[in-house]
Amino acid sequence: MTEAPAPSPAAPVPEPAGGGAQAVARALSLLSLVGRGGSAGLGLTELAGAAGLTRPTVRRLLLALAAARMVEQDRRTRRYHLGPETYLLGTYAAERHGILHHARESMLRLAHETGDTVLLTVPQGDHTLCLERIEGDFPIRTHALMRGDRKPAGVGAGALALLAALPVPEADALLQKAAPLIELLAPGLAPALADDLARARATGEALNPGRVVPGSWGLGVAILWRDGRPAGALSIAAIENRMGEARRTELAAALHREARLVESRLAALETQQKRNIA
Repeated sequence: MTEAPAPSPAAPVPEPAGGGAQAVARALSLLSLVGRGGSAGLGLTELAGAAGLTRPTVRRLLLALAAARMVEQDRRTRRYHLGPETYLLGTYAAERHGILHHARESMLRLAHETGDTVLLTVPQGDHTLCLERIEGDFPIRTHALMRGDRKPAGVGAGALALLAALPVPEADALLQKAAPLIELLAPGLAPALADDLARARATGEALNPGRVVPGSWGLGVAILWRDGRPAGALSIAAIENRMGEARRTELAAALHREARLVESRLAALETQQKRNIA
């Protein structure tokens, strides 16, 4: 069984006024933690610690979620996984929110053309989430970012591209909020990230020159909704000697080309949704 990384603590859930609303907020936060547990699942003690709740409370919420088929418990390992209802809901949501559905073809094409690893990153408040990772055929790969990994805002080429696509005050506020987590991940990284962000705004693509893992470089380009907000980012990760300046120019052109294609698919989706509403 593949060992899943320990889940990041859930974002603090505001205390709702009513007890019922509080239970719903806690259950949804718990469901998110179970989802981040990956294929290995998570045990009751792990979930209680990550959620900041007592074991009896977590057990009660898990029973309610299991009754709705939102989670299930492996009878052998006693660990919890997402249930079949979450898969069904995910298929319903894919056409509206499924950027991966619209980006996969571009990712496959980039991996085939470059031979390197292609990543799709989406924003999650002061974090980013790696939705997918597709590897090319070059035998030496970087493993700094894997599918399902969450990183603080700005950490990694895709995350940096997302920040650069935001209005400056909003991006600066996210960086400030994420600063303690960035410092824990890589002490002294914040000043370098500020410089990298300025360059990304100026050039239109974000470069991570091995800031977190030496020798592991990345180049990222944002995918924008029609209103200019970032929907996600495509990035290419490779070892340092495959990221020379001349090749970066080629990779950036390919990333921009595919990002624009994904944007056109998202724009067509928005148009169709408006027609359906009308």
